[in-house]
Amino acid sequence: MINKKIKIPGGIVLSNETPFAVIAGPCVIESERSALALAGKLQKITKSLKVPFIFKASYDKANRSSVNSYRGPGIEKGLQILAKIKKEFGVPVLTDVHSEEQADAAALTADIIQIPAFLSRQTDLIKACVLTGKPVNIKKGQFLAPQDMNNAIAKAEAFGGKDISLTERGASFGYHNLVVDFRSLEIMKHTGCPVIFDATHSVQLPGAAGTKSSGNREFVFPLARAAVAVGVAALFFEVHENPDKALSDGANSINLKSFEAILKKTKLIDKAVK
Repeated sequence: MINKKIKIPGGIVLSNETPFAVIAGPCVIESERSALALAGKLQKITKSLKVPFIFKASYDKANRSSVNSYRGPGIEKGLQILAKIKKEFGVPVLTDVHSEEQADAAALTADIIQIPAFLSRQTDLIKACVLTGKPVNIKKGQFLAPQDMNNAIAKAEAFGGKDISLTERGASFGYHNLVVDFRSLEIMKHTGCPVIFDATHSVQLPGAAGTKSSGNREFVFPLARAAVAVGVAALFFEVHENPDKALSDGANSINLKSFEAILKKTKLIDKAVK
């Protein structure tokens, strides 16, 4: 099995065999001020621990439970904020796209383009993202078996895609619940693609709060530890300075105050495994 490597600006390498990177940020951009403040604090923590860092935030959450839920500042303003974060802190950024029309615009700023889990089978979206020439992270649909991601990779490769990573974020398991099968990480690693574990979306309880999702953030750290013990290219965390007041995914986001301790312990496990 060939373990592929994806090179990201800033000297970051995503590979299942190298020390893990961390992808972190708020679920959605709530304001320019809050996004910049959080990016600066995350960058400071990751730099002190020597953990490669990629900032993540969405400019639009197109799949919210309710039509009245906050979606974000929109693509134009959101990408301007992400560009400012890149320039000010010198960190690469990741954001997700929901339609083919957004791909080229997002690629002008984003270093990694992400395809949301709900859209992981959308052929035209995969094609549009791959044709930008940027690395593409495809999140495994909650409704898919890990082996099914071979088809997503085949689609990407058919359109010339080379730098493809896969993300595990839990599988649907009954009503308002997700479960993580850690065999999934090993199965997807057999594709050779870097595999990322989304520790915060994996504890989400989709739609459990009626007009929004709920979550069990107390399980984020145990699942992150387990994923690093299996071996992953990166960990993905949604982080907020006050998760209980977050405008999206607060129940499964971790508090910034916990972030450094989580990274310290997972780094030790990663080092022991690799």
